[in-house]
Amino acid sequence: MLPPLVAAVLGPLVAAVVWRVGLLTTSGACVAGVLGSAAALAGPDWMILLLSFFVSSVLLGRVGRATKQSRSADVIEKAGPRDATQVLANGAIFGCGAALVASGHLAAATPAVALGALAAATADTWGTEIGMLSRTAPRSILTWAPMTPGMSGGVSTEGLAATVAGAALLATLAWSLGWTAVTASAAAIGGIAGAMADSVLGATLQQRRRSLRTGGMTERFTDVDGTPTTPAGGLAWLNNDGVNFAATVIGAGTAHQFHVLLSALGPS
Repeated sequence: MLPPLVAAVLGPLVAAVVWRVGLLTTSGACVAGVLGSAAALAGPDWMILLLSFFVSSVLLGRVGRATKQSRSADVIEKAGPRDATQVLANGAIFGCGAALVASGHLAAATPAVALGALAAATADTWGTEIGMLSRTAPRSILTWAPMTPGMSGGVSTEGLAATVAGAALLATLAWSLGWTAVTASAAAIGGIAGAMADSVLGATLQQRRRSLRTGGMTERFTDVDGTPTTPAGGLAWLNNDGVNFAATVIGAGTAHQFHVLLSALGPS
């Protein structure tokens, strides 16, 4: 375990470095600093897992960046540095789990729940970043109709493979750091379930808008030319950040259920 003072300072220090290189907004860096401190106080393994999610997401985001921007500029609302809402949507549950561990309130399933949430965020991010580079148009997870790259609810073969890989890699890393096989397995399943739920929610309940300029579907409130877009379906209050948070909740809940099941079937 890290000394408490070192752990408390480590989160803001890392967040400040990430903010300095332009990957987080000021609000995003403040929230990331708190989550990072919670993870560091829970233990170096928790910090490594959190950093693995963030670093892998950043690196994959840089792969084929020009291609992704050209394909999704008309669709994605937030394409720059991550803000506080985005950081919380992806890392809040993991941070809460870390805080519980750091405070000594450790239930048997706490690591699986926290890791399931982070695995869902990782799986969803990997699936999105790799899926947008697919040579074929993504398909609606509900109707299998072609969709615009970047629109929520779309899937591709490459994206689905990356989704599984993201959850599996994070779970494998946790296992290599000394977390139990039951915890890692439950988290992997939770991560995949959460990411798939993200796509389903994106295709059904997430707000959708229409561009007056192109007539196409978008998630932007203002088009690239400054023209306001119009509502075209879904719940007006549920944006992509809300869906991402819901995915981590589902990932955490699924991981908890499978942790209970796997624990009952044999030793951890």
